[in-house]
Amino acid sequence: MLKQTPSQTVGPYFAYGLTPEQYLYDFKSLAQNELVSIDDNPITIKGKVFDGEGNVIPDAMLEIWDNQNNLFGRFGTGTEKDHSFVFKTAKPKPIGTNAPFLSVILFMRGQLIHSYTRIYFSDEENNDSDEALKLVPVERKNTLVAQKKENYYHFDIHMQGENETVFFDI
Repeated sequence: MLKQTPSQTVGPYFAYGLTPEQYLYDFKSLAQNELVSIDDNPITIKGKVFDGEGNVIPDAMLEIWDNQNNLFGRFGTGTEKDHSFVFKTAKPKPIGTNAPFLSVILFMRGQLIHSYTRIYFSDEENNDSDEALKLVPVERKNTLVAQKKENYYHFDIHMQGENETVFFDI
């Protein structure tokens, strides 16, 4: 029986070149977690990625995309001591009746393909009229909404189990 090749599974090896800071390499990633400068009045998004047993995943890699502002960032959960992710970015604006959101692509060991989700914001009025959020069962919408704290938005990703994050089939 043939084993899977690196092109058939997402392993932790991707992060060596894409998020070298989490492996203490002395070179920087081409994409960073600070997408805008302090002068741009950024928001901060913090969270963790959890497995089905509620354990923090220490070597996941997240990419966020803001198509509206043409921003892209990348961060490895092994970069911070507590294995969290942190992004500083501009907050998107609503588009028509749709709520502002950031696209998230999650890479981690054991996945055959990466996962897609979104980050919406708890302080947005358009969440109830957003076309994508309308498709999500009411009891699961909270898994897509970052909660506003004093000076940041909190957003955890649960891969399985209770509070499993809604992932999109793209």
